[in-house]
Amino acid sequence: MSPELLAAVSGIILSLAFSYIPGLNKKFAALQSDYKRLIMLGALFVVAAGALGLGCIGRYNLYSCVVDGVWKALETFIMAAIANQSAYALTPKGE
Repeated sequence: MSPELLAAVSGIILSLAFSYIPGLNKKFAALQSDYKRLIMLGALFVVAAGALGLGCIGRYNLYSCVVDGVWKALETFIMAAIANQSAYALTPKGE
């Protein structure tokens, strides 16, 4: 799986989860916009950091554990945030 595909898939899945999972979508919809953005970014950061961490311990070779790998993980995180916000804008919101 390429970093670009990981970014797009993780961003879209996270967005769909907060829009469609019963209970979670209503709790998430009740939050202020700033908190929604922070939660989404935090979850995406965990995915990017986890992928980098797995590369560092040799379990998943998406990123190398060097400076270039960290920059690639940051680039992937930014792309995931863009995909996430785009998908969230298109999905229905909880009531």
